[in-house]
Amino acid sequence: MKKFRIGIFIGLILLIVGCLDDDGYSLDKMWIGFGVVQESDDEQLSVVMDNGDKLIPITWSYYQTRDGQLFQDVQNHLENGDRVIVNYTILDDDGSDADEIETFFVKVNSIKSVLMKGVMNITPEIEDSLGNDPIIVEDYWMTDSLLTFKLKYWGYNQTHFLNLVKYPGELTESNLPIELELRHNANDDEETVPYSAFVSFSLNELRIDGLDSIQFVFTSTDYEGIEFSVDDVFDYSALGE
Repeated sequence: MKKFRIGIFIGLILLIVGCLDDDGYSLDKMWIGFGVVQESDDEQLSVVMDNGDKLIPITWSYYQTRDGQLFQDVQNHLENGDRVIVNYTILDDDGSDADEIETFFVKVNSIKSVLMKGVMNITPEIEDSLGNDPIIVEDYWMTDSLLTFKLKYWGYNQTHFLNLVKYPGELTESNLPIELELRHNANDDEETVPYSAFVSFSLNELRIDGLDSIQFVFTSTDYEGIEFSVDDVFDYSALGE
């Protein structure tokens, strides 16, 4: 049975690769994007990208954890709901000339874990551990319920902690916009080497019953002491629970 499945798998790869010239895809082209791992009922993994595209991997290269470890047995290290950044080559798609393409069959060149957390409440017990160290927001974007940041910071050899926090209390329409703060704890690390990091925060716990969207504002402070502030909207009208 295993040999039969391997034969089908190899045949599928050859079929897809044989169609590359007709579809305009090339094995020397790569795309990079962010997405969330999705596991089907038959335990097959796909990646739903931030732009709505769905990637169905035909082959995998390697998986990299946030601490830099590499694994070849990719599917044993990915789980449903994992946030990832994917480097991939398109082999084929599910569309015709008249269709809007939404699903792509791909070769995953690399896939890396991205830190994903929820919004934390500031309490006296964790106030000190949240830190007040500077952080630079280079970019941010909303995808469904996820607020993703591209960050820059300075360090050397300590583990840094990043959190998106709010003050506790019942969330109601009267206290909109919800105030959020991006907190950085550098653990007294030396400011020697510039680092970049991506982190995503789920905003689902900010939903207010009776509303289909909420306004929020997030702030952070950079190394010059300048506050970065952005107002945005979390629209969950078309999202599930």
